[in-house]
Amino acid sequence: MLEHVPHWLGQLLRNARAGHDKLVILDIAQGTPKIDLSSPAFADGGRLPERFTADGAGVSPPLVWGVLPEGTASLALIVEDPGAPFPDPISHAVMWRIPPETQHLAEGAIVADGAGDADGDVGKNSRRAEGWLPPDPPNGHGVHDYVFQLFALSSEPELAANPQRKDLVAAITGRVLAAGVLTGTYSRGEDDAGRPEAGGAVVTA
Repeated sequence: MLEHVPHWLGQLLRNARAGHDKLVILDIAQGTPKIDLSSPAFADGGRLPERFTADGAGVSPPLVWGVLPEGTASLALIVEDPGAPFPDPISHAVMWRIPPETQHLAEGAIVADGAGDADGDVGKNSRRAEGWLPPDPPNGHGVHDYVFQLFALSSEPELAANPQRKDLVAAITGRVLAAGVLTGTYSRGEDDAGRPEAGGAVVTA
């Protein structure tokens, strides 16, 4: 998506970012209890292995979560990049109707409906395609945060087929019992040092 942006232009746009304040979790889950969300593939605030990005196989990473609040009927997942040089974060995954008893998503589970064995339904990312949009930051733009946001819901939201981020957000607002956040980072051609925004800085409780 952004791999063809030249390094000089990425550097020029380095401070042009949507911003963490536009993450979904800060809008609809402030003050809710915290879900312990993690991945066996990377630490919170750590660099995503290339396998999960546009520079590798481009599959979604595995996720694991802990105890959910009583009354959780369903889970929803939204993955966003608030460092994108656009007015709003890029949506890398939209998923809902995840059974709470599963307690995990396997590597590569976020694929178009019917293309895999994932529990739950998958909506459209910012490229208007179902499934996982692999991280693809511009060269020279600095480190990007990929924020995995998991929501425990009190009831199953009603959604049409193939919703986008805005559709899911509207459907789950007012149903969030608890939320978890996990941040992975990625950049092209530079280290994580000197990053403009700190990973894992989102706090919901």
